[in-house]
Amino acid sequence: MGDYFERKLDDKRRLSLPLELRAEFASGVVITRGFKNYLHLYPKDIWDEQVEPQLTGNILDEATADLNVRFRMGKVQGDIDQKQGRFTIDQHLLDFADIDREIVGVRAGKYWRLSGKNPL
Repeated sequence: MGDYFERKLDDKRRLSLPLELRAEFASGVVITRGFKNYLHLYPKDIWDEQVEPQLTGNILDEATADLNVRFRMGKVQGDIDQKQGRFTIDQHLLDFADIDREIVGVRAGKYWRLSGKNPL
């Protein structure tokens, strides 16, 4: 279960993290668009320490600008509900990743890829 999970969103678009993953997100969550039609879910401390510095390259570099647009457009951050380990995913992000209610989470190093149950 440590590298993969399946969950269903509730009626308020909240995702409940598996109990064993909640400590990983104690600093909060950051959700962004992925490179394709999926979402990236980062622990806030990983975003601040590892992603954010990568986005501060040369101001005139087009590749850096493209990454900034991709990861900042629709970026949402917040805290998880400590009681039930839930957080809300904004509708525009769900639409981008074509996620209805069923979500699959797969670890990709220090972040997670979130997609619909049948992404292919």
